[in-house]
Amino acid sequence: SQAAKMKLKHNINPILLQFINFIVLVYSLVTYIPWYILSGSKQAIAKAKQVKARPVNNKPGGAYRSVNSLHCLASVLYPGCDTLDKVFKYAKTKYKDKKLLGTREILKEEDEIQPSGKVFKKVILGKYTWLSYEDVYIKAVNFGNGLAVLGQQPKTNIAIFCETRAEWMIAAQACFMCNYQLVTLYATLGGPAIVHGLNETEVTTIITSKELMQTKLKEIVSQVPLLQHIITVDGKPTTWSEFPKGVIVHTMASVQAMGAKADTGNKQPCRPVPSDIAVIMYTSGSTGIPKGVMISHCNIIAGITGMAERIPNLGEKDIYIGYLPLAHVLELSAELVCLSHGCRIGYSSPQTLADQSSKIKKGSKGDVTTLKPTLMAAVPEIMDRIYKNVMNKVNEMTSFQRNLFILAYNYKMEQISKGYTTPLCDSLIFHKVRMLLGGKIRILLCGGAPLSAATQRFMNICFCCPVGQGYGLTESAGAGTITEVWDYTTGRVGAPLVCCEIKLMNWEEGGYYNTDKPYPRGEILIGGQNVTVGYYKNEARTRKDFTVDENGQRWLHTGDIGEFHHDGCLKIIDRKKDLVKLQAGEYVSLGKVEAALKNLPLVDNICAYASSFHSYVIGFVVPNQKELAELARKKGFKGTWEEICNSPEMEKEVLKVLAEAAMAANLEKFEIPVKIRLSPDPWTPETGLVTDAFKLKRKELTAFYQMDIDRMYGKNVK
Repeated sequence: SQAAKMKLKHNINPILLQFINFIVLVYSLVTYIPWYILSGSKQAIAKAKQVKARPVNNKPGGAYRSVNSLHCLASVLYPGCDTLDKVFKYAKTKYKDKKLLGTREILKEEDEIQPSGKVFKKVILGKYTWLSYEDVYIKAVNFGNGLAVLGQQPKTNIAIFCETRAEWMIAAQACFMCNYQLVTLYATLGGPAIVHGLNETEVTTIITSKELMQTKLKEIVSQVPLLQHIITVDGKPTTWSEFPKGVIVHTMASVQAMGAKADTGNKQPCRPVPSDIAVIMYTSGSTGIPKGVMISHCNIIAGITGMAERIPNLGEKDIYIGYLPLAHVLELSAELVCLSHGCRIGYSSPQTLADQSSKIKKGSKGDVTTLKPTLMAAVPEIMDRIYKNVMNKVNEMTSFQRNLFILAYNYKMEQISKGYTTPLCDSLIFHKVRMLLGGKIRILLCGGAPLSAATQRFMNICFCCPVGQGYGLTESAGAGTITEVWDYTTGRVGAPLVCCEIKLMNWEEGGYYNTDKPYPRGEILIGGQNVTVGYYKNEARTRKDFTVDENGQRWLHTGDIGEFHHDGCLKIIDRKKDLVKLQAGEYVSLGKVEAALKNLPLVDNICAYASSFHSYVIGFVVPNQKELAELARKKGFKGTWEEICNSPEMEKEVLKVLAEAAMAANLEKFEIPVKIRLSPDPWTPETGLVTDAFKLKRKELTAFYQMDIDRMYGKNVK
């Protein structure tokens, strides 16, 4: 079974193991009846087995809907709240003095010199200080009025290029209220992509931070001729003499002060209607230059209505930690879900998230330890990192500790697969691991890219909470599917949300048909109010990716391949762009190859590559420095990190490890990489080789490694 494959290996004496198994059996029998009566798991087990979605008709390719919205798709969160400004006003009235947005104060900043001579900035942070719903509302109203004083007109574009923080959300709410179209750009985008987004949307005002103004905007501002105003959210920058004439720099506080003084009594505010554009979200995109996705008020509201329905007991007791880019649809949707349900949002960053994070001074507390969140969203890259770090720590334990952890891990995996809980293991064995994320997490939501079954199961076991896998795109306002909290299966993304329906369209070239047995398969099409308006100033691409059926229903063609299981849950099995036909006619799914090899301790990241002119797969691998250095030591290879990575001898050794893992994962012979290139440098969004959600940018990676591709395919390299 899949669970048996994911079990950890121990080295316990077989007789001792028999005795331990007997004790566990006795314990399970003694505790089963009281647990069954008290825990309410009877209902959870029953719910897990229920059908979660059904096709609306019996025709092949018929749309699947959640059983909770078979007759009518949900589109509004609260009656009458059909635009985002109304949603916030409703929440402000209901939760007036409750805490909403929290930020940690910086007590001290210091430079720490590393042994290599590099200087790392370290911070000591204080408690979270909070703004209430009322505070945020007033700040947003004043900021919106201040922007009007600067000349911002309703239904015109305004850009935000800023890290995830409270001011981002305040600025966004101001724009939603005043019907300004918010253009979002990732803080890690490269210069040309930022210039493209700002010029295409013809913005005259950009909201940013001091740091991004100095590091990114300063270099490109002369290439954005229409720019008139730069607003910094965190006070006055030290110098702005470098900016071209005609560009004025303001602080957010000064714009809010203008807005507070402005006489808005006679002016009728131009409130948005549901079909108005709320956000033009530039996707960092795993292919080509970023595209601006136009998302209307009703698109976002439908999306967050669907998402909120999948989170049981969502409310005032919940605390969400916000650290992913707010320019990403996953984070923006998650925060809007929280804001509309009375939850608190505490802000963080990947550099200050945990006690061990890169910017946290040793001995001081990271954000999760201070905030103790109950809800958290993560991309698979972050979960994979946590998984590897914990497993490395387990391998460093004494033999007794390691075997105890492994026994508890394997025991809990068996119990989870039956739908049972393990309170004793949770409090005795996994408590310490759980504290890595603050100790109070009740739901982890994962999206942005596929999560491996091993990592998902690890997070379930060690963090003692469900891991909800979600599937959605910027083009569907982030909504599509989310697994239900009592569904502990792995590798699936759940049933369609109540706001949308999903159907599978035949893809003949790849051999996927919605009449396939046992499961219908095909390209995933999402329909519903959450499906966005299209791409900004790109009618041709909009016509290609979006269609409207005879009933007026709008459909998004995702390019992903899925299959529906008997209970109505969707599994992503392929991607059209990831499928390559080899010279001999076999199809290779590059994503499948990467998923099989990505969780090896030796591999930090991997990109598989195949060409239709050749008969084998090759790959680029970012190796784990500690693991590869240890392998080199064992093989007697001496040299610098670059020399180890550039060594053909070490390439062969890593290939052996990859081949073993590929065989264990049941990859076909033609799917196993035959040659690889070891990359001494990691792939980060700053390098332009991965997106902000750490998805591979295949086009950029191919260009970057073109000489290596030629070498591995035996071409003459000059």
